[in-house]
Amino acid sequence: MAAYREHLTTSCMLGIGVCVSAIGMGFTPVQGVLAGTITGIGGILPDLDSESGRPVREVFGVTAALAPLVMTRRLMEWGGNTDGAMLLAVMTYVIVRYGGSTLLGILAVHRGMYHSLPAMLIAGELAFLGYKSDQIGMKLLMGTGIMIGFLSHLVLDELYSVEWNGGKLRLNKFSGSAVKLLGKS
Repeated sequence: MAAYREHLTTSCMLGIGVCVSAIGMGFTPVQGVLAGTITGIGGILPDLDSESGRPVREVFGVTAALAPLVMTRRLMEWGGNTDGAMLLAVMTYVIVRYGGSTLLGILAVHRGMYHSLPAMLIAGELAFLGYKSDQIGMKLLMGTGIMIGFLSHLVLDELYSVEWNGGKLRLNKFSGSAVKLLGKS
């Protein structure tokens, strides 16, 4: 199985590609960098269902910090003014960082359905819906970016499930558990 470092490095490299591509398609550099950053974060999202350890702490820490940033426009709308938006941002951080990790730890199993193509689509849809913009292209860029990062994680997990032993190819017990449409868990 690929380690946290490989997942983050791969998704960040893809994020650079998304950034450059977005700028080439006419998005502003700020929008491109934001989409690239979201792509990088998307590469570690499937590990939100890990039992414990560094990936869970870091993923929830980063996700909790980025959620209010990505939702800034929505929080301004919902909060009514700057103070209300700041309060909602702090509440969003606390809910995602502590409530989300606790709830997911209770409900999810590692390499369960959160490591799947439907979960990737849901992450993309949440990014699309959560990013407030009048431009559908911008919302699509954010949703696509997170899905590219998410998919890189799934593909790396599948690549690392192949073992080479003396020229013989063998699949380990995790083979097929990342890129799936359905699962028992």
